[in-house]
Amino acid sequence: MKKRVYRADLSGVMNVPGSKSHTIRACLFAALAEGESKIKNPLPSEDCLSALAAIQQFGALVEEKENLWSVKGAGRNFHLPEDVVNVGNSGSVLYFFTPVASVMDGYSVFTGDSSIRTRPVKMMLDALGQLGVESIITRAGKDAPPIVVRGPLKPGTVETPGKPSQYVSGILIAASLVDGITEINLSDPKETPYLQMTIDWMNDLGVKVEYTPDYRKLKVKGPFYYKAFDRVIPGDWEAAAFPMLAGLVTDSIITIEDIDCSGSQGDQEVAEIMKKMGGDIILDSSASRVIIKGGNPLCGVDVNCASIPDAIPALAVLAVFASGTTRLMDIGVCRLKETDRINLMESQLKKLGVNVRSTEDSLEIEGLAKPGETPLEAGRRIKGGEIETFKDHRVAMAFASGGLALEEDSALVINDAQCCGVSFPGFFEAMERVGGRFSDL
Repeated sequence: MKKRVYRADLSGVMNVPGSKSHTIRACLFAALAEGESKIKNPLPSEDCLSALAAIQQFGALVEEKENLWSVKGAGRNFHLPEDVVNVGNSGSVLYFFTPVASVMDGYSVFTGDSSIRTRPVKMMLDALGQLGVESIITRAGKDAPPIVVRGPLKPGTVETPGKPSQYVSGILIAASLVDGITEINLSDPKETPYLQMTIDWMNDLGVKVEYTPDYRKLKVKGPFYYKAFDRVIPGDWEAAAFPMLAGLVTDSIITIEDIDCSGSQGDQEVAEIMKKMGGDIILDSSASRVIIKGGNPLCGVDVNCASIPDAIPALAVLAVFASGTTRLMDIGVCRLKETDRINLMESQLKKLGVNVRSTEDSLEIEGLAKPGETPLEAGRRIKGGEIETFKDHRVAMAFASGGLALEEDSALVINDAQCCGVSFPGFFEAMERVGGRFSDL
């Protein structure tokens, strides 16, 4: 599906979906638990539905209602899947469930869509091998699924880099299920807010996870038997980044309600970065809302983004409308996502006439605004064209949001726009309700 983006200002109140990261963790912990868990406000995106399908293969029973998933956990009857586990497009499902499957004595097979079949797995499989897990990558010369793993995983010590963070979370969860102490030593931990999210979930459910402030050393003792829980999934900051971007580059005033202001999501940092660039953003924690007012001149910033790699597409597009140079640094993990986001953002921004430079782990974007100019004035210098997303949902949403600031004769066309459903079902409809303008081609 192609979408054409039209110049528009936004106004009104909107909501973003529940957190994808919290929803997938909730599904897995509910499957491991004894009893029936209630997951309220889950994100019914493609990735989260992949998680829901996966837990049923391990023995959980699921009842889906509007805004509520009830999961009867497999508990001590958690078992090996009877079929290949297809994780769809979800790296989190791949990296979480593979270690957990490895706890059991027997073989499990994991695969996914064309994107997942390019995602690196050797680092995870090497870490699991240090705990006695056997593994096979089915295609010679590839570092990607399909993969086969054979447990049982045994407690011990793991030495591993720690990027991406998801497989470290998976090993932590798996280690909590086996009898003994497991220590994980990370030489280069990245995306640490997501690792903290897993630790918080485990601590809240009763597992004691010990870790150093720099996340280089983690320790967990098992076995732990999880109990059912009720949890409300908070609004997703990863999703909020895109209407925030759209609001700042247009003459807009929008409010995003029911947003999580607890600090449990690392991507809340994106609001502070956008404010540092000059954006008028008010975070009202008491009311769980964020208010965005557009039209302010923006300026480039230097920012270390190691903890918020999913925000890179939104920040890179926002940088185009700023004056000066924006440097997004320590983002090498972005090369391991749905696409190589560093290369993809560089190539697509250059199509629009933007000067962009990249290194192995950074992006440098020269903004098109002159000092004191508004984003809309900068937008007049942007060439239109077709954006190739390669089915990367965050790239699609970033360009669709920024495209609202472009003049009619410089409109953007977003290819494979349907991929937004991976993390933000109904993204275009939600944006249209506050004034966004798009059409199908």
